[in-house]
Amino acid sequence: MRIHREGYKYIIAASLIWMIVIYFSLTLWQTMPWLFLLIHLPLFLIWFWILWFFRLPSRPVQKMENLIFAPADGKVVVIEETEETEYFKGKRLQVSIFMSPLNVHVNRNPVSGVVRYFKYHPGKYLVAWHPKSSTENERTTIVLDYGRGELMMRQIAGALARRIRYYIKAGDQVEQLEEFGFIQFGSRVDLFLPLDTPLRVKLGDKVKGGLTVVGEIS
Repeated sequence: MRIHREGYKYIIAASLIWMIVIYFSLTLWQTMPWLFLLIHLPLFLIWFWILWFFRLPSRPVQKMENLIFAPADGKVVVIEETEETEYFKGKRLQVSIFMSPLNVHVNRNPVSGVVRYFKYHPGKYLVAWHPKSSTENERTTIVLDYGRGELMMRQIAGALARRIRYYIKAGDQVEQLEEFGFIQFGSRVDLFLPLDTPLRVKLGDKVKGGLTVVGEIS
């Protein structure tokens, strides 16, 4: 297992803080070891959680151009027909994946294609499962043309997630399953698909980015 590059500065900062606290509390180990442990156990848990959050596990990904893969790890919290007003100006099938702070937070391209549209939106930090988070929170909107149609991805920041990272721009040619972004500390990714997309997931399903098939390209 590797560590994602977005986590380096957080891990270094947490390690330095922990080392400084250890240095100034060493005398407690001789006099009050229980207090020493009481101080350092929470620091260790925080350090380990940061390390765990930015993990980048190896996965045996395999491209399949007729399939749409999950762009993120998490739980399917929305499957519904909705009116998409930013780009398509019409009805689309929305599939939303909520990423808890315990999930892997790498975002992967669900299909190969060309980025036809990209826009970053500053905004609020409502909880990621709030109905208005898709249109009012900090977010990015990405439209991929996969040759037989277009789909939209939307990275959405949550109440804790205030650091959306994206590594693509309009005009880029992208490959299925490659990393396109990262959202720090809990978040959500929405997919907006053609209405006739045959789905392979249902509400409540746990999915893994680049491994779970969300739907088929019709």
